[in-house]
Amino acid sequence: MLTVPDNRNEDNPAVADAPTTVSAGEGVSSGGDDGPRVVPPTLDMLAREGARRMLMTALEAEVTEYIERFADTRDADGHRLVVRNGQAQERTVTCGAGTWPVRAPRVNDKRVDADGARERFTSRILPPYMRRSPQVSEVLPLLYLRGLSTGDFREALPALLGEDASGLSPTTITRLTAAWDEEYQAFRRRDLSAGDYVYVWVDGIHFNIRLEEDRLCTLVVIGVTADGTKELVALEDGYRESGDSWADVLRDLRGRGLRAPAVAIGDGALGFWSALRDVWPETTVQRDWCHKLANVLDKLPKRLQPRAKRALRDIMYAETKADAERGIDAFVAEFEAKYPKAATCLAEDREALLAFFGFPGEHWRHLRTSNVIESVFATVRLRQRVTKGAGSRTKGLLMAYKLVAMAQRRWRRLNGAHLLPLVRAGVVFVDGVIQMEREDRKEAA
Repeated sequence: MLTVPDNRNEDNPAVADAPTTVSAGEGVSSGGDDGPRVVPPTLDMLAREGARRMLMTALEAEVTEYIERFADTRDADGHRLVVRNGQAQERTVTCGAGTWPVRAPRVNDKRVDADGARERFTSRILPPYMRRSPQVSEVLPLLYLRGLSTGDFREALPALLGEDASGLSPTTITRLTAAWDEEYQAFRRRDLSAGDYVYVWVDGIHFNIRLEEDRLCTLVVIGVTADGTKELVALEDGYRESGDSWADVLRDLRGRGLRAPAVAIGDGALGFWSALRDVWPETTVQRDWCHKLANVLDKLPKRLQPRAKRALRDIMYAETKADAERGIDAFVAEFEAKYPKAATCLAEDREALLAFFGFPGEHWRHLRTSNVIESVFATVRLRQRVTKGAGSRTKGLLMAYKLVAMAQRRWRRLNGAHLLPLVRAGVVFVDGVIQMEREDRKEAA
């Protein structure tokens, strides 16, 4: 038989305190003035009661093992120094299986350490003051960041974790955002002298702010270290992706010890490039092909766009730089007479678009676009759409930072990571192949 509390009648304590029992094949019966009342047991009810009993059994076993370990430790009169001491005050505990009241067993430990301080028993299963399991504590902020509002928590959590489950109250949310703000400020001040980012991707992501007319422009820098690990380098509030805003970001990174990256990848609309020339002029510029392709097609009539798109993709995925150069020349020759804006849009960034040919072929797919940022911020945009925008610029930055920080744990390493130290060392690559190897092949031929 399983016993669960029945608090359906709060006006009659005798009925409210009457136990409810559950047994296999039977319903739930409760005592009252009108006689027993049978309610069919539910799977969740059985699972929660079973989990509660397992927790209590585990706590009892933990205390028993602790007491038996020091059974021979006694005082001068032969009395044990470690004994049971009843039960602790009842508290409500929430875990993945549900929510229930628990009274953990207590231990009276009279031993003292070398400094004369009393030893203390601390449960590893249910530490003092813990009311939510670590897994539940982690998933609640995640659900909030994904767009679940406080009102939604009040409706959803009781169905998942039991009627006594508590969701994210306004006070809890305030504590969460305060902790995130401290984490974000520490991220902005961290020392970068020990890190070395060979490639960086940059972009400006815009979000709506409910209480302000101007949109939030988040300046994002993601880098890859010499071992192929991608990391968030910077996330700052900018003004319309201006060169001054980007210059402030880059100078701050340089001031904290960041070395100039070998390549910077981004779209052509950024004020980043003028700032890059001032702060790190030695960094190679690689323009984002996806943005360039969209910009060129936008300057052509729809009937010509499929053919132009095939030509642009042939250039983008050419085997050698010479093939790509010929493809650009052919595109310009075909469209320059009638659509000069489209031809100029492609030709003016020729060198920046083809810079990736001077780096390892294994890295080309990563260098051609800044999708590493676009894909990450798809989650951030989803949260912004659900909540109709953040309440302030600060809250918007915190949301973006926390979502990206959590996504960072799942980022995959760069292809051909073993070649990154060669890139940093300045080894010359031609059409994706190390120049030395190319010369050796020519001699062999």
